[in-house]
Amino acid sequence: MTDTTLFFKIASELRIDAKQVKSTVELLDEGATVPFISRYRKEVTGSLDEVQVITIKTEIERLRQLEQRRESILKSIEGQGKLTAELSDKILAAETLSTLEDLYLPYKPKRRTKATVAREKGLEPLAHVILAQEVIDLFPEALKFVNKDLGVEHPEDALAGARDIVAEIISEDAVAREGMRTLFKRTALIKTKVIRGKEEEAQKFEDYFDWEEPLMACPSHRMMAMRRGEKEDFLILDIVVDNELAHDQLKSQFIKSRNECAEQLSLAIEDGYKRLLQPSIEAEMRLLTKQAADEKAIQVFADNLRELLLASPLGQKSMLAIDPGFRTGCKVVALDAQGKLLEDTVIYPHEPQRRVVDSQHVVLALCAKYQLEAIAIGNGTASRETEQFIRAIEVLPKTIPVIMVSEAGASIYSASDVAREEFPDYDLTVRGAVSIGRRLADPLAELVKLDPKSIGVGQYQHDVDQTALKNKLDDVVMSCVNGVGVELNTASKQLLSYVSGIGESLAKNIVDYRNEHGAFKSRNELLKVNRMGDKVFEQCSGFLRIRDGVHPLDKSAVHPESYYIVEKMASDLNCGIDDLIRDKELRKKINLSSYVTESIGLPTLKDIIAELEKPGRDPRKSFEVFSFDESVHSIEDLREGMRLPGIVTNVTNFGAFVDVGVHQDGLVHISQLSDTFVDDPNTVVKVGQQVWVNVTECDVKRKRIALSMKGESAIPTKKTVQKKEEAVSYDPNDMMSALAALKGKFKK
Repeated sequence: MTDTTLFFKIASELRIDAKQVKSTVELLDEGATVPFISRYRKEVTGSLDEVQVITIKTEIERLRQLEQRRESILKSIEGQGKLTAELSDKILAAETLSTLEDLYLPYKPKRRTKATVAREKGLEPLAHVILAQEVIDLFPEALKFVNKDLGVEHPEDALAGARDIVAEIISEDAVAREGMRTLFKRTALIKTKVIRGKEEEAQKFEDYFDWEEPLMACPSHRMMAMRRGEKEDFLILDIVVDNELAHDQLKSQFIKSRNECAEQLSLAIEDGYKRLLQPSIEAEMRLLTKQAADEKAIQVFADNLRELLLASPLGQKSMLAIDPGFRTGCKVVALDAQGKLLEDTVIYPHEPQRRVVDSQHVVLALCAKYQLEAIAIGNGTASRETEQFIRAIEVLPKTIPVIMVSEAGASIYSASDVAREEFPDYDLTVRGAVSIGRRLADPLAELVKLDPKSIGVGQYQHDVDQTALKNKLDDVVMSCVNGVGVELNTASKQLLSYVSGIGESLAKNIVDYRNEHGAFKSRNELLKVNRMGDKVFEQCSGFLRIRDGVHPLDKSAVHPESYYIVEKMASDLNCGIDDLIRDKELRKKINLSSYVTESIGLPTLKDIIAELEKPGRDPRKSFEVFSFDESVHSIEDLREGMRLPGIVTNVTNFGAFVDVGVHQDGLVHISQLSDTFVDDPNTVVKVGQQVWVNVTECDVKRKRIALSMKGESAIPTKKTVQKKEEAVSYDPNDMMSALAALKGKFKK
């Protein structure tokens, strides 16, 4: 097929115009990224969104691979001198890889088989006699093939060898194979049993000790669980269909008479099915269902990761970040508004040291010294106790929010090359505390430093296709980074590497240039960076922001290639660009149709006006303070019937996990997510969402908490944190007075 044919095929599936597909593929072939195409080439693609562009990218890659395989198969069969016009037509008409491979199977070079041996004995003509079913008396025909030199000593030997050939022919028949696939998809069961003697050590797979269900109805999380049990050698897993049903289906296809040939054919069918066809189709079904389960699990992970990356940022605020602990103490760091480490120390407010007063002094002193605006506490060991300790400091201004922050992946970051490069002179504990604070300020900027798999928001992520998982998660991270935009003068090289067109090497060059020459003054200065060519600049510049750049639009998402349009708008209104940004009434006077050209249409012009209204605006939601129930700190505090506020930490196919502040997430099963039927948990809850849950069961010994969201679904009371420009300004003298008051209180 030509590319044009492929364009029409994709367009038909997506219900869009083939010209849109063609234009999008051409941009992709030229090296344009998905974020760039969907954001800055709307006129070219007909305003296709990111999802549509990704779908086109995926489909064109799949179809092109299919075409390459088709050409390879045609070439191979033609080289054997066996390519007929009929076979060629079938191969050219095949629309799936499985159909192609079925057609190729009889001609595919294979290892030595029973049929190969029979053919070497000259028995293939007898096999075709059996398949033709025209001979009434088969014995005389079989007698013709007796040849002791070839090891065919009796007519029965000849018939047995011929049946081996027939069995292989049937197992390689494209129609028979497709029929078996259909039968398996319609009727196959997946069955599991525990391996005898392993019942005790296989307790986590107890639900599957004796389990069966229709194969194609098995949800991905159960498929993954069963396959893991099989992989860990605890379960025996089988995919089965009714053998008699399979035999009857094959016999109805191949047997057309009631003579001796038909009897031999029946035997060959049963042998071929058991020995060749059934194992082959079962293997296909295993692969097919594994791929489907992988795809679903990867999508769940991707959806959760997107929600986590796009979590509301607290913003640029100076803060105290605490990595809590008992015996080893709480690691405390003070960070400035840009996340720079100012000071670090350790406090011991808990058992066994319990140096409460000293710890309070340290916290207040740091707040006073650096005029800190927020306190971040990691949600690991001793987190609730540390939160309680902080909230108990009476003279600590209540305007300073105390916020729990997920530590997922923080320990991995602490030991990573990235952390060592950032903080070569500090140990893991300090790096971890810094990461907790930065994660609160800007989750996206901090989380991109981690391997997404270590964040822990997936299901069976280590069991899925790792290449497919990495590609999908990289796409999600790139989408999020470019959707939010990146501050060029403060971004880490890890964050920059996800910007459209940049990559790791160029990100390092940008940071090196910034370190040597100071902050970038304009986007155009990027062209001075080593290996920053015009094409890459085109791809990346619109997603990079310079807050105090020379050009007013450098802080916006307006692409430099469109600056001239805004300049003309300002000129036509006899004002400056800054005036257009400030004055809503001036923007109302702009007649967009006056600026439409062959390359710039209304979609881009509307995007430009939206940017002028609020240049470089962050698309993420405003940060909202959340607090756990102060009466609950550990799983032992939970009682059935309690109604608690919580935060969704993970969404899976079977439900959602919710943190209620007891160091152990509870599960809201899919059946408990709503009063109405829920097919997909993602339609009800998202990672990071604040919810109310009821405790329905609590198993302290097994550390299992069952929760329900049925009934009243009110969201916990929210308090939006003040923006930076509205934040309370702290007078160091007031803070020092508060510190003195605290000291006086404990002297009495």
